[in-house]
Amino acid sequence: MRQLWHEIRHNPLLWLLVFVPVVLVAEKVKSESHTLLFVLSVLAIVPLAGLLSHATESVAAKTGDSVGGLLNATLGNLTELVIAIAALQAGEYVLVKASVAGAIVTNALFMLGASFFLGGLKYHIQEYNRVAARFQAGLLFVATVGLLIPSTFTTRAAGGSAAMSQNLSLALSILLLLAYGLGLFFSLKTHRELFAGKGEEVEAAWPMSLALVTLAGVTVLVALVSEVFVGSVQEAAKQFGMSQAFVGFIVVALVGAAAEMTAAFSAARKNRLDLTVGIALGSAAQIALFVAPVLVLLSYAVGPTPMDLSLWPGAVAMILFATLAAALVTSSGRSAWFVGVLVMIVYLMFATALYLLPPATS
Repeated sequence: MRQLWHEIRHNPLLWLLVFVPVVLVAEKVKSESHTLLFVLSVLAIVPLAGLLSHATESVAAKTGDSVGGLLNATLGNLTELVIAIAALQAGEYVLVKASVAGAIVTNALFMLGASFFLGGLKYHIQEYNRVAARFQAGLLFVATVGLLIPSTFTTRAAGGSAAMSQNLSLALSILLLLAYGLGLFFSLKTHRELFAGKGEEVEAAWPMSLALVTLAGVTVLVALVSEVFVGSVQEAAKQFGMSQAFVGFIVVALVGAAAEMTAAFSAARKNRLDLTVGIALGSAAQIALFVAPVLVLLSYAVGPTPMDLSLWPGAVAMILFATLAAALVTSSGRSAWFVGVLVMIVYLMFATALYLLPPATS
């Protein structure tokens, strides 16, 4: 614990941890102050993301970047899952679908692009395992196909109905979960030698026991603060003129991915691109192959009605183009700062279009 307190005392960003108890108390006594709760919850999530990043890097130093990236993506996506389940229970299906689509695009474009940019400012050329990057991009493409089918075919099918769309989405969710499970078995068991990192060996900042305890504690706190965030973001967003789709696609996705982004950016600045790519693309693939199908299954138990995987056409197009862009820029196994700029510009184009031209479903 001494190392943890030392890190908190000497890192000004972690001083914002004071907002964690503040936002939890404010939610009890000022539950109607949505804008205040929104601001406080964001301020609380940022330092928690920093702690999560530091602990994940220590674990990755012991287990390797492949497992470290998977661990960070999994714990980071718990935030998105908690936010989505809260919205699912409230029947806010537009927000749920927008947050899922936005998380995929945010991780595949903004997180990856910003990491390449920040790492490229320090290193002229950075290299990473392109086999691992192609594997993650391949998983993401399979998931994109799974999301594209119910969004396009059910509306065109003869006698298409909501029941037909739900049945198709249920079947596809099972297939996506199967693909995700087999992908883990392939990368972590049968062909793990293909995913060895190219980055420099680093020494763990914390012992494994402290890192794991910190990961568990921070994950619980992030889940609690996320509940406050999702309860306030809708009303707060209205004051800024943001549509429900924009809130889910951009705001919720960015806040939900704060922990993963912190770890990915830090790894890129330390020339550990394998960890960065594993977090960014691994998280995007995990959301599409695991989180989205799980939400469909959970909707049968906690939602007002079963949810399907149908998205509005613009979301489908953005996911498809994000997948293709990520696959294109990671195919060489090398990156520079301008590659990151190009990827971020694609993301900003999507965000601008969504803000100025919100979909009719919102």
